[in-house]
Amino acid sequence: MNVVFITTDDPLYLPGFFDRVLTERPDTTAVLVAPPLYGDQTTIGAAWRYLRTFGVRATFGLAKRSLDARLAKRSVAATCQRRGVRCEHVKDVNSPSVLRWLEEQSTDVVVSVSCPQIFKRPLIDLPRLGCLNLHGAILPNYRGVLPSFWMLANGERTAGVSLFFVNEHIDGGDLCGQRIFEIRDTDTLDSLIRRSKAVAAELVLDALDGIESDTVVREPLDLDSGSYYSWPDQAAVRRFRTSGRRLW
Repeated sequence: MNVVFITTDDPLYLPGFFDRVLTERPDTTAVLVAPPLYGDQTTIGAAWRYLRTFGVRATFGLAKRSLDARLAKRSVAATCQRRGVRCEHVKDVNSPSVLRWLEEQSTDVVVSVSCPQIFKRPLIDLPRLGCLNLHGAILPNYRGVLPSFWMLANGERTAGVSLFFVNEHIDGGDLCGQRIFEIRDTDTLDSLIRRSKAVAAELVLDALDGIESDTVVREPLDLDSGSYYSWPDQAAVRRFRTSGRRLW
């Protein structure tokens, strides 16, 4: 089964995820890495939004942690190199060149992991067995961005990860796997995301085995019964902090 992952350039959480997944599936065709930007967002625009939301101290803290990770050569590309899996950086996952390359590889399954770009219909329809997306929440609840932050801000006691077959709705489609776990009193946003990615790696491996053996079960997501969250506002950040939660 020819599997291609599409992800983003995150040195903090994704190298560990791919280290686990590629250890079990070294025959992965490739990992495509897109910029960590939404839509027409620029790097400066993304940094400014984070600064406005979380403040100067948090912004410099994130920058330092990211720099330390890069200096230690922690990246998705480095993980792929260690595991002998092809890694390519792409600007637009929906571009004709990417679609043509995926078709040339006879791609059976595409798995999106934290990719900020919205998949368009030609990409969704291209893989023979389906296009999957991993989301860090118990869908259909907490669709949208930063679900781990919102779960902590809202005082949830459980978190989860979901894997689903993509359609043109945001975080919608047919669910094919889900894991639920407890949120600890000591969890920071960082620790919750790290645990979420560890659970997600096992979920993806199980789902790929199920697709390969034709035993995967699909269940349509009821988006009318769920919830959707966008980028946090100041009120949400205050609620997050007054509840005793920290970023890391």
